[in-house]
Amino acid sequence: MNSTRHYHQGCICSTLSYAVRFKVYKFTCGWGKFCTGVEFPELTRGSWVQALSPASESCARSHSSCGFYNDFQGDNQNDSWLFALAVLLSSTLIYNSVGTINQQAMDQLHYVTELTDCIRAKSSPGTHEVKDSADFVSFFPDFVWTLRDFSLDLQANGEPITPDEYLENSLKLKQGNDKKTKSFNAPRLCIRKFFPEKKCFIFDRPAQRKYLVHLEQLPEEDVDPEFREQVEEFCSYILSHSKVKTLSGGITVNGPRECLETLVLTFVNTISSGDLPCMENAVLALAEIENSAAVQKAIAHYEQQMAEKLQLPTETLKELLDLHRASEKEAIDVFMTKSFKDVDQVFQNRLMEQLEAKLDDFCDQNMKASSDYCMTLLQDIFGPLYEDVKQGTFSKPGGFRLFIRKRQELKNKYYQAPRKGIQAEETLKTYLDSREGMDAALLQTDQSLTEKEKEIEVQWMKSESLEAANKISEEMQKKHEQLMQEKEKSFHEHMKQLAEKMEKERAQLLAEQERVLTLKFQVFNCVTSILSPSIVLNQKHCLEVGALCQWKDSSSPNATRHFLLSLLLPLVHSVAEGGLLAG
Repeated sequence: MNSTRHYHQGCICSTLSYAVRFKVYKFTCGWGKFCTGVEFPELTRGSWVQALSPASESCARSHSSCGFYNDFQGDNQNDSWLFALAVLLSSTLIYNSVGTINQQAMDQLHYVTELTDCIRAKSSPGTHEVKDSADFVSFFPDFVWTLRDFSLDLQANGEPITPDEYLENSLKLKQGNDKKTKSFNAPRLCIRKFFPEKKCFIFDRPAQRKYLVHLEQLPEEDVDPEFREQVEEFCSYILSHSKVKTLSGGITVNGPRECLETLVLTFVNTISSGDLPCMENAVLALAEIENSAAVQKAIAHYEQQMAEKLQLPTETLKELLDLHRASEKEAIDVFMTKSFKDVDQVFQNRLMEQLEAKLDDFCDQNMKASSDYCMTLLQDIFGPLYEDVKQGTFSKPGGFRLFIRKRQELKNKYYQAPRKGIQAEETLKTYLDSREGMDAALLQTDQSLTEKEKEIEVQWMKSESLEAANKISEEMQKKHEQLMQEKEKSFHEHMKQLAEKMEKERAQLLAEQERVLTLKFQVFNCVTSILSPSIVLNQKHCLEVGALCQWKDSSSPNATRHFLLSLLLPLVHSVAEGGLLAG
């Protein structure tokens, strides 16, 4: 089997080919860009990936190939695992076969009937296999069947039909309970049950038989025009309709994420250990890595915003806190966008702690920047004054009061200087306190002052120092209150964005449940179409009675639909096992 996976804006396509290699699909918008030539045996067991657009992260596309049906290396168990991996990792699964959809083509697709033996949706022990498989549809890929060398006229009852209608007719079930009928129905029912979207394309031979051996080297103009048109339609559909790979819970695998690598390693390691790959466990492992990365990206965004906009020192603490709040809000948004399944908000709490630590660090930087700037400014302003004191300029009668008057003028000059920051008062007090001895000595040498006047001046100096200390204490208390208020606002911002995200996830989950529910009803309708009227009527009566008993007071149609489905599923599972097909 050749398997080709393409990444196009986050979509991942797996192409399964159980027959002759289909080399020349212009599937990557370039004729013959990927093919299984002599470098790679066309029936190679295993998988490889080839990046077609290595420079593009936002629109990354790659190919991988894995081989089935190798008579020389045959191992059906390995083939089952390869098929399971293709299903788990793809958003679009393309089954590529030759000729018509007949029982032989269905038999070659027998791996689809073994998926419940190879994949688990839930990790809970004791989960029933059939019940567990009902969740597959939430993360299984779309299914595209491509038929090469198709030669039939697309007709039914003498009327033309589309390839999609041909596929739908080919997936119809037969009534009966014998072994042959059960074998006929099994792959068809599994395709209906597991794959949400189904599409079919047909292709003529690409060229005359003599050219097929060298098809890879055949110029495009020598390829059959109708075949080129069919390929163009096929490529256009795949590239425009293939969705982003979505896991359970609406988690997408797209962009520059390393989700795919994590998923592959998780699944392969699980298989190697002898256990079944479990989507729930894979999502949890992925969440651990992605949420940790989301925290780092959020912190990096916060640091970038602060580095670009913050100019230290800030005039006030409020200026710093306002910038922090705006940057923090963006950082939380980055985290919320990139994180998922953050159970108990472990990673969000980690982000909150780191953002709080970052704020504390910026506050410390701001204080230091303010202190350093103010100390330099004070030395520039007061340096000449105290140099005069040392030179004895004020050592004369009346010199102390002259000094005090000059010092007050310089203090006013200091106050008028801009952007001193939040440490302006404390730095001023620290500087003046360091010169207190010189002030006191100058006071005592002033012979024009009486002892009483000198005592009054000392008391005035102490009062001035105490007043400055009280002012600094009040400012510190105010800063503390502002920080506490800011941390409370930060908490509310986290809770606000968390609530918004939870609401979006809830709406997304409801939409996913509705989609799964719709598909399950489609499967049920398909199954009941082949049952005898007596069984259908009896089951309908049971459903109506059960629904009336348990949901008679419910005003929610959706709740009733879910209950009905819980009663329908046992019937579907019984039909899948062949138990009710006899009628």
